[in-house]
Amino acid sequence: MACRFLFSLALLVGVNASPMPLAVSAEPVAFPRATIDLGVVVSDLEKSIRFYTEGVGFRELKGFDVSAEIARAAGLTDSKPLAVRVLVLGEGPDATKLKLMQVAGTTPKGADNDFIHSHTGFRYLTIFVAKTDATLARLFKLGVKPIAQSPVVLPESLAPGMRLTCVRDPDGNLIELIGP
Repeated sequence: MACRFLFSLALLVGVNASPMPLAVSAEPVAFPRATIDLGVVVSDLEKSIRFYTEGVGFRELKGFDVSAEIARAAGLTDSKPLAVRVLVLGEGPDATKLKLMQVAGTTPKGADNDFIHSHTGFRYLTIFVAKTDATLARLFKLGVKPIAQSPVVLPESLAPGMRLTCVRDPDGNLIELIGP
């Protein structure tokens, strides 16, 4: 887990964490926002909203709907509409957004989430928290407990005063919480 944190930290500060040189684009690419939004299909929308807001500390913003026609034309669904709930960390237009949705009339397959190497794809979220103990207290009220021996004190040489805690959201997705 320390390696994952180091990689996340390297990405955060712009350090190349791999032995391979970074690919350099022929022309610089400009992005209107430096953050990404992450969409997550969940099995119980209200339970997931409580986990991420009451437990972790996200704020909910106004959500939006995507019609069945647009969802089909874009390749998002097979003609099923989407009602998207938007959660945010931070302030302003560049704040990180987590878009949660439960698609009516579907039963999504669960994934093997035992470990990050259980299957390919996006495997975990890293969330930097201001106070680990306060976050864990809120999560505990929702019945969420740390995985394995978490929280783990990270080495001083890696991240002075920081702890890494792994928990699972209501669908079993791995969430890394890093903070003092």
